Amino acid sequence: MNDFSRRQVLKTGAALAAISAFGIGTLLSRDAFAAIEQLTLVAPAKPGGGWDQTARSMQEVLQGAGIVSAVQVENVAGAGGTVGLAQFANRKGDASALLVGGLVMLGAILTNKSPVSLKDVTPLARLTGEYEVIVVPAASELKTMGDLAAKLKADTGAVSWGGGSAGGTDHILAGLVAKAVGADVTKLNYVAFSGGGEALAAIVGGHVTCGVSGLGEFEAQIKAGELRALAISSPERLAGLEAPTLKESGIDVELANWRGVFGAGELADEDKKTLLDAVDAMVKSDGWKKTLETKGWMDTYLAGDAFATYLTEEEARVTTVLKEIGLVS
Repeated sequence: MNDFSRRQVLKTGAALAAISAFGIGTLLSRDAFAAIEQLTLVAPAKPGGGWDQTARSMQEVLQGAGIVSAVQVENVAGAGGTVGLAQFANRKGDASALLVGGLVMLGAILTNKSPVSLKDVTPLARLTGEYEVIVVPAASELKTMGDLAAKLKADTGAVSWGGGSAGGTDHILAGLVAKAVGADVTKLNYVAFSGGGEALAAIVGGHVTCGVSGLGEFEAQIKAGELRALAISSPERLAGLEAPTLKESGIDVELANWRGVFGAGELADEDKKTLLDAVDAMVKSDGWKKTLETKGWMDTYLAGDAFATYLTEEEARVTTVLKEIGLVS
């Protein structure tokens, strides 16, 4: 057992009061739920991006539901999350912190040749999924995805893409689109930003030709008319978004990002169970369901050993894709 403090279940009346106040639909079936006193959520990126949004949403729900008494978010940006991952990997056996990560981190580990990988932490749960949207500034001469595809094919390097970290989901999608339209993938002009706020400013300001990211990061600007959505990477159109799918635009590409949460490496079994229980309670809460709806995130919850197995398969898939588009050898 680690030295971070943990209290046993609150007395039944107090526990029910906290649950009722935040609107958890049903009480967990177990007789005793270990409420955690303190927890740090490490978002390995600057504020504004998907990992930061995930961490802060978790903070709100975990505290609001009374699952954790006090939650703080710590931003450790750099190299597609691998700087934060490396720091977090030093917390071996420490059950007082969780790391937010996802598909982007898998690519960054490969492209940055990181000495630390997700094998150095404990997979706890996949939480959310989100389709990617390709956007241009409202004043752009590019009106459709076909316009962008034609420009990309004519002069691949003349089209600058603004997105998240090198080797991440955004970069992968840009490469897959370039490949699908017959452009020269080796000349892909991708500008990586470590924070969603930086990327958004560059895209809205017209400093790059187009932008790519999860829909949630651009949705407000699309609705406000600052950005124009050219296409979405989903299999079907999404309600509330006036944009065709890539496939509708004649580009045979489909891609979804996912985000999850990890514990420190070498966790004691009891600590791992406590953290898994906390995440499970969060995911089942009405507060989390409301967050998913508000953010437009898909519920892709997968926990424990099933998530660990998925990670192994996903690592193999990402490696293949990055090799195909020339990001790794």
